Amino acid sequence: MTHHSPARWLAPIALVTCAFAVYTVVSAGSAGGGSGAAGVTTQSSSGTSAGTKRPKSTTRKPKAPRTYTVLPGDTLSAIAAKTGVALARIQALNPQADTQSLQAGQKIKLGP
Repeated sequence: MTHHSPARWLAPIALVTCAFAVYTVVSAGSAGGGSGAAGVTTQSSSGTSAGTKRPKSTTRKPKAPRTYTVLPGDTLSAIAAKTGVALARIQALNPQADTQSLQAGQKIKLGP
């Protein structure tokens, strides 16, 4: 019988140990809110956590549409549900609009 080197059985054990260590560090970092390696919080010179600074965003949120084009079968309450605008607001902005007389293609005001 031939003699095998210890590396033949130590290499897989080392591989599994390293994989477990990486998994532990990554999961601890994501569970702790990304506060650093293995949950260690690092402080910057300004006193805030190093990973918590957020760059200022120069993009603006897109404005909500100010009008809605009526589709066949739409009602004012369905339009309110689709757009997230309160039914009372839609009615106040569109006093001429009547649920019974809505026509496809008609424009409904949603905001000023």
